[in-house]
Amino acid sequence: MKIAIIGAGISAITIAQNLKDIANISLFEKSRGLGGRMALRRSGPYEFDHGAQFFTAKTKSFKEFIEPLIRKNIIKRWDARFAEFKKNKILRSVTWDSEYPHYVGVPGMNSIPEYLSKGLNIKLNVKISKIIKNTNYGWELFDDNLNNLGEFDWVISTAPAIQSAKILPGYFKYHNELMNKKMVGCFSLMLGFKKELPLLWDAALISDADISWVSVNSSKPDRVKSFSMLVHSTNAWAEKHLSDESQDVISYLTKETSEIIGYDTDQADHVALHAWKYANICKQPKSNLFIDYENKLASCGDWFIHGRIESAFEAGLMMAKEIKKNNNLK
Repeated sequence: MKIAIIGAGISAITIAQNLKDIANISLFEKSRGLGGRMALRRSGPYEFDHGAQFFTAKTKSFKEFIEPLIRKNIIKRWDARFAEFKKNKILRSVTWDSEYPHYVGVPGMNSIPEYLSKGLNIKLNVKISKIIKNTNYGWELFDDNLNNLGEFDWVISTAPAIQSAKILPGYFKYHNELMNKKMVGCFSLMLGFKKELPLLWDAALISDADISWVSVNSSKPDRVKSFSMLVHSTNAWAEKHLSDESQDVISYLTKETSEIIGYDTDQADHVALHAWKYANICKQPKSNLFIDYENKLASCGDWFIHGRIESAFEAGLMMAKEIKKNNNLK
């Protein structure tokens, strides 16, 4: 059996690693790197986890999954000095510890998908534009230059829900459900400083503002020492400004950050912006897996459960288990 998986994030990698013993699997990723929002950006002496900032583990399966990565130091605990702000006032401060651990990839968040993807057939910088049913075999995949990428028995899309809906045909059994999944955007502002700012915290959750998160990326375990900060806008503000000019967004978010943390971020040595169009989704009600047995199509991702790394893993694991036990997929 040949399976094409669209995407190379945690859901896709989890599916592939759990099915590689029963199928010939190819993954197609439109970006130049793995992991989706578990991304790392480098610029000069600075590094930024500009997507997911950290993750926690609640389910037994996810705890068991990350345990060997912790032993191998691919994952480490981030014992950050954490603060909760209301606008520019600190309401609460605490240091994260082993009681409720917060984890990061080492030396970057992308280290996790890079390690997990070993041995997989992954093609980067390949954007799937359409799939066509071949009556003699199965599905044919085409990139955005209309190059034929091969024939497959099954196609599984782990792209964001709306993107999956555009790739998969309208007669996919769960097409309407994909269209109804509402994902929201976020801006990531990356700031590098020649001189360390004397902050009393390493990570901060913000309310009553247009930014929701500020962290000192360089405070995470085994990071480069050059002082770097990562700022996330709120989803609500991003949704209204995704089409704005980048410099206008940078100017506004920089000003907002300065007012909240009490330091002039215009003095940053490095400034960059990334727009995540499909960054998050609220907790979703339980539903059937999006598997169309008749057409041999499927779709899943963190958006199936919640916009979290653990959710991406759980969605991929559920999909793989269902495929393994169901003879209709052979």
